[in-house]
Amino acid sequence: MSNYIKHFLTVTCHRNKVLINCIKAGIPLQGLMHDLSKYSPTEFIPGGKYYQGFRSPNEKERETVGHSAAWMHHKGRNKHHFEYWTDYDFKTKTVKPVPMPDKYIVEMFCDRVAASKNYMGSNYSNESPLNYFLKGKKTRFIDSGTSDKIEFLLRMLAEKGEKETFTYIRKRF
Repeated sequence: MSNYIKHFLTVTCHRNKVLINCIKAGIPLQGLMHDLSKYSPTEFIPGGKYYQGFRSPNEKERETVGHSAAWMHHKGRNKHHFEYWTDYDFKTKTVKPVPMPDKYIVEMFCDRVAASKNYMGSNYSNESPLNYFLKGKKTRFIDSGTSDKIEFLLRMLAEKGEKETFTYIRKRF
């Protein structure tokens, strides 16, 4: 089977898992719209070209080319990525992270859980998304309030499981 077909199946499987999570979280429309840009030529062609099956093709594209054009396209069109939420601060004349709206934090949570399940398979546990988040925490360019909220949800998942976390999300977000 070609890597393009494998990539298509991986992306579609991931989107389906995100949709299920978004339904559990009470944001089904966001789940339906999630990651549609991955099917665009700008993202899909490199996705198939650099497909490996165990990690994002964007990582292989970065190693090969020095950057990922697919990722830059993706993060600029999908508000559930904290990287989308940066802006120029006219006072400091620098780019800074800005707060992410809660509905996108919830979608980011749904995405992180689905991605961990997709890439880790039978090695997945409810701690996996939190461990992934914590591994990059020191170097992540994210608004501190946004970081605290997603970490809170990931810790809840690790400690109390999916059912209780999604119930909390539906009631509080």
